[in-house]
Amino acid sequence: MKEYLNKLLRDDDGAVTVDWVVLTAAVVGLAVALVVALTNGSAGVSAGVESFMKNWSF
Repeated sequence: MKEYLNKLLRDDDGAVTVDWVVLTAAVVGLAVALVVALTNGSAGVSAGVESFMKNWSF
């Protein structure tokens, strides 16, 4: 039993999977932050365009 536990503790086959999960979560988090930033920025620009077009006369 002790030999089995030692072998299990030295086994690192799943370590790459954990690395990829963490890396993927970081990329998704950055993408969400980018979408939020772009959404907030575009809302301000669209409000400015709306104001300009409402006040524009022929």
